[in-house]
Amino acid sequence: MKITNKIQKALDNEQKFFSFEYFPPKTDQGVVNLYERIERMTRLNPLFAAVTWGAGGATAERTLEICSLCQGIYGLESLMHLTCTNMDQAMIDSALKSAKDSGIQNILALRGDAPHGDEFWTPTDNKFVHAVDLVRYIRQQYGDYFCIGVAGYPEGHTENPDKDQDFKYLQEKVDAGADFIITQLFYDVPKFLEWYRKCRGEGGIDVPIIPGIMPIQNYQSFRRLTFLTKVEVPGSLLESLDPIKSDDKAVKDFGVEYAVKMIREIFDSGIDGVHITTLNLESTARRVLLELGLSDSSISRPQVVLDKGSGLLSSAAATPGSLIPAGIGAGGGSNKVSTEIAPGSLLSGRTHLGEGTWDEFPNGRWGDARSPAFGQIDGYGVSIKQPPGEALRLWGAPRSADDISKLFSRYVIGDLSAIPWNDEPLFAESQKIRDQLVRINESGFWTLASQPAIDGIRSEDKVCGWGPHGGYVYQKAFVECFVSPDKFPAFLSKLQTLSSEVTYYAANNQGDFMTNSLESSEDEYSTTTALTWGVFPGQSIVQSTLIDKMNFLAWRDEAFQIWEEWSGLYPKNSKERKFLKEVSETYWLVNAIGNDYKNPDFIFQLF
Repeated sequence: MKITNKIQKALDNEQKFFSFEYFPPKTDQGVVNLYERIERMTRLNPLFAAVTWGAGGATAERTLEICSLCQGIYGLESLMHLTCTNMDQAMIDSALKSAKDSGIQNILALRGDAPHGDEFWTPTDNKFVHAVDLVRYIRQQYGDYFCIGVAGYPEGHTENPDKDQDFKYLQEKVDAGADFIITQLFYDVPKFLEWYRKCRGEGGIDVPIIPGIMPIQNYQSFRRLTFLTKVEVPGSLLESLDPIKSDDKAVKDFGVEYAVKMIREIFDSGIDGVHITTLNLESTARRVLLELGLSDSSISRPQVVLDKGSGLLSSAAATPGSLIPAGIGAGGGSNKVSTEIAPGSLLSGRTHLGEGTWDEFPNGRWGDARSPAFGQIDGYGVSIKQPPGEALRLWGAPRSADDISKLFSRYVIGDLSAIPWNDEPLFAESQKIRDQLVRINESGFWTLASQPAIDGIRSEDKVCGWGPHGGYVYQKAFVECFVSPDKFPAFLSKLQTLSSEVTYYAANNQGDFMTNSLESSEDEYSTTTALTWGVFPGQSIVQSTLIDKMNFLAWRDEAFQIWEEWSGLYPKNSKERKFLKEVSETYWLVNAIGNDYKNPDFIFQLF
């Protein structure tokens, strides 16, 4: 069913409506657990569920699979995102055909981001340069079959400082055949309403406009996201967040409160629906809807059952051609989360997956890789965030390992504002180990992440503290770095000799992996190592960050991909591009953790 028809039905019945947005998880285990999460959240009766599309079709298979499951198994209308950047006509044709074959009738047509690390990027297919080109093409090929949505930018697109021109682009997309608009996130409701009235007035845009709401889930991700999108953040919002920014629970509670306030203001203005970006998390969305009186858990949904004969999941609501491979939903498999260890959860006492809260405090790449929300929680993922011109200004023209060592050292010292993997300065706690990090980088070990050991600092500490007041926090020292192929054998031998004192993970871009945290490299799971934990009044021990084989390998793929993006800043056959590609193909990524947090300097003395 078309989303516009569902919206009209809700309006005819004088009902407020909401929808959810998800993204394809980075790991197979995360996908399994997302399916269970979607099944639970479907009972809240959203109008539809949107699923994002990776640049260049990177997540095409999973995006289609998740949309198909929502549509055919859970009886939930799907909105499949589709971008045209780095997509040729054959890829777009395949995606649209697969969507139609799966019963998906709603497409959010987007341009998508050009590759961040490619100064010399040109469209893969000149037919698809802007979102309006994709809208026209879908209409030409499929007529009125698809209900097409497009993005609206109440505060303008980051790449277009001319807001009037950006507004004209939106009008062009509607004129080309767009049926509805979903806006980019925002936190200034009056500014959004001003833009909305402009659309309805001088713009003459009469298609449904659904405001995009992203509740604040985590302070660091919020600041990062608002920086990347350049959206306006009211001063009062920042003032409210500042005193609680180190307490994840307090930030999440405030995020719920602020989202409720925003949505009420939107509803009071006469707009009857919102689109909630979940970041694949559950409890915040539930709480927001409960506060608004929109939560409806009494809706009966199809019961998912396993068809053992065909190896497929089916349901009473499933339509022909909509069956999904078994093992991805409630019928699950060994990848279902049943462990007691999860980021932000209690280390003692069983977590409750059914409540959807076991991973509600994700910590980016240092979280549980089984979580649907694992990875960077800013909606952008891992990539070079600087525009090509700015990146070239920052990093120059590296042609040797010594050039890279100097860049990393300058970043640690503070003379360089960013490196390709980190677009923000080092955290204040890293000043405790700055001299060691400078020495390590100057010696040719290029550090991506690190932290000092901490032995029971008060949680109120302004530099290293986190969590509720009255607690104590602890952490193991570690260093994660790129290691050259000539240095790696000797360094690995040193780590293996000190195996009882050090936990290490090492991998390269060729698929090789080594660790001392499992019996053999073929084992699927390794022992989980807690890197940071806290003890708070009235609570069991709370784990903040962890590392294991699964999340390390997921990060390995992204870390080496950034070398490829960086190389794209330079012309083909240039010395810079050849050198950076060689690094990507030959270096190792190593994480070395000092197991004794009472010996703070030990791990740094290994370099």
